Amino acid sequence: MRVVYTITIFVSALLLFLLQPMFARMILPLLGGTPAVWNTAMVFYQSMLLVGYAYAHVTIRWLGARRQAMVHLVVMLLPLVTLPITVPAGWLPPTEANPAFWVLALLTVAVGLPYFVVSTSSPLVQAWFAAAGPRVGNPYTLYAASNLGSMLALLGYPVLLEPYVRLDQQSLLWSLGYGLLVLLALACALVLWRLPIVAPLSGDLATPPVEQAPTWRQRGRWVLLATVPSSLLLSLTTYVTTDLAAIPLLWVWPLALYLLTFTLVFAARPPLPHWLMVRAMPILVVPLFVTIIAQATQPFGLLLALHLGVFFVVAMVCHGELAADRPAPRYLTEFYLLMSVGGALGGIFNALIAPTIFVTILEYPLALILAALLLPVITGETTAMIPRQQRLNDVAIPLGLGLLTAILIIAGQRVGIVGSTGLMVMLGLPALIGFSFSRRPLRFGLGLLALLVAGALFNPGNGDQIYAQRTFFGVHRVLLEPGGGYRVLVHGNTKHGLQSLDPARQTEPLSYYTTSGPLGQIFAERQDRSDLRVGGVGMGTASMACYARPGQTWTFYEIDPEVIAIARDTDLFTFLSRCLPDALIVPGDARLSLQQTDRIYDLLVLDAYSSDAIPIHLITREALQLYRDRLADGGLLAFHISNRFFDLEPVLARLADDAGMIAMIRHDLAVTPEQDAAGYWTSSWAVLADSEADLGHLRDDPRWRRAVFSPQTPLWTDDFASVLSVLK
Repeated sequence: MRVVYTITIFVSALLLFLLQPMFARMILPLLGGTPAVWNTAMVFYQSMLLVGYAYAHVTIRWLGARRQAMVHLVVMLLPLVTLPITVPAGWLPPTEANPAFWVLALLTVAVGLPYFVVSTSSPLVQAWFAAAGPRVGNPYTLYAASNLGSMLALLGYPVLLEPYVRLDQQSLLWSLGYGLLVLLALACALVLWRLPIVAPLSGDLATPPVEQAPTWRQRGRWVLLATVPSSLLLSLTTYVTTDLAAIPLLWVWPLALYLLTFTLVFAARPPLPHWLMVRAMPILVVPLFVTIIAQATQPFGLLLALHLGVFFVVAMVCHGELAADRPAPRYLTEFYLLMSVGGALGGIFNALIAPTIFVTILEYPLALILAALLLPVITGETTAMIPRQQRLNDVAIPLGLGLLTAILIIAGQRVGIVGSTGLMVMLGLPALIGFSFSRRPLRFGLGLLALLVAGALFNPGNGDQIYAQRTFFGVHRVLLEPGGGYRVLVHGNTKHGLQSLDPARQTEPLSYYTTSGPLGQIFAERQDRSDLRVGGVGMGTASMACYARPGQTWTFYEIDPEVIAIARDTDLFTFLSRCLPDALIVPGDARLSLQQTDRIYDLLVLDAYSSDAIPIHLITREALQLYRDRLADGGLLAFHISNRFFDLEPVLARLADDAGMIAMIRHDLAVTPEQDAAGYWTSSWAVLADSEADLGHLRDDPRWRRAVFSPQTPLWTDDFASVLSVLK
């Protein structure tokens, strides 16, 4: 019985967590590849998990295991009519509103039913198992198999499935896997029906000695302990992919660790002692908190390890507390239901509420503070045992710590201490004091909060922030550079353009778009035409608009309404108002918009890369064919491919070869200090043309060369593209 049930739970978890990245990959093209797509999808998955667990809990209580199994087998047949999974035809995202609720609606229609049914498998199969009584063992150990299957699915998808299997084939394989799950569930039910049903007892050592019902205080604690890791999971993913690096599939690692912690704490013999995780948590949380306050981004590898390490330990502590406090098997479905309530609450707050109330990713440090407040006290001392005066001190002492930190920061800045390293030095003493609070959770959590509030006084030295706004597509900031000569647009931790405040240079394209750089040369090939038709995919500061000449027709395509607002705001940037006030701006995803228009362009410039992330759907075979359909005879395609993490040259070279086009590359990899001070940045650009004659002077310029690719370079298509193949 244990073997059959374990395999069933493993397969259901595998299917559940293969569906998540597979369908996210299907809908990313509709929304530009933003990390918020994943966070919003996680809200749906957690909410649907809650619905599934509620179904499991209610039906088991009303029907009992034997009759419930009969009902559930019928329910499992319903998703067969929806398979294979695809994006429904006609679903287009809103162009000027937050698309989060559109994503939730799409997920409900496309995968709601199969995801719901698969999500019920783990609690139901464990409940069937528990119905057989203590002779078959502890049902909670099956939960470890569930999370092991989930983790293997997440790690295996980007490595074993996505690089080798097309999306339509992935959907077919998933459908076959679901059919296998139905057969396994039938086998589980047959085993259950052959056994006499007995009331689950608690004779083994892994279950509580008395089958007492959980209290409301206990239930509330379960919800809180599940909420914190869920919130931390999404906030860590957003923070790392926004403020550290937009590395592909980075969201897989935190989620895999999240599932691993469940596997470890619910194992029959947990390999990591709970007391060790509790002791390790403050040791790791305090230095991480200092790096967050200091906005440190280097060294990247060490910081990433610290972020992931802290998340793992915090999740181990919270989930370890859940495992230690789990009720008798008869309350198993209620226990999982309340855990899923906490998971859904964390997801809803992070994906739907936090982006609307916080300008920065404040939910990340706040989740760490809440984790500190929930830190178990190893001594066994409860709040009721602490004298009233000491509880007052737990509030007053952190206030003093915040005041000390504020004084040190103000004094340090006055003597010239700047940058993240300088702030971390100034926070050394307050951090040590805060760490000394770790044996008192209330004092420890409030101490971290005091450090966070005082840290807001620090200027990291990268310029004065004059504007900040957070949208579904990320955090946009406009900074006044330290010298005061330029305004800079920053998305995440990537600069996307700047404008000189010198009146004589305010219409000069700078940063990646200089007249002496690759884009300047591309425009020089076509700029003498008064009837030139230009399409720009991605706006940024709209500095490219200052290449426009009278009589020319320009169209910008921009997915993020906030970027359009920034480019139009003359208090921030004036490229658009001074150089091209009548430009046509089309909101929404560029590829969808180009499909719906019949406009023809002589030059199409693609510069739509969010932070360092790649909207893959803009550089596939099908996308290139669309661009050629919108390109006039002799027209040029220009791709901005500057990127810290990806080498896109072989991808474009392979696409051009497949389409019978010529691809040329220019990498400007160095600028002089004088050029840097003048606003010139390094950049890499590719230009594609149907013939060498269309390239004009570029074909003979030694700074340009033919793009190259290897025989191993895959041809990116809409249903087959792996970013792992182009990681630098």
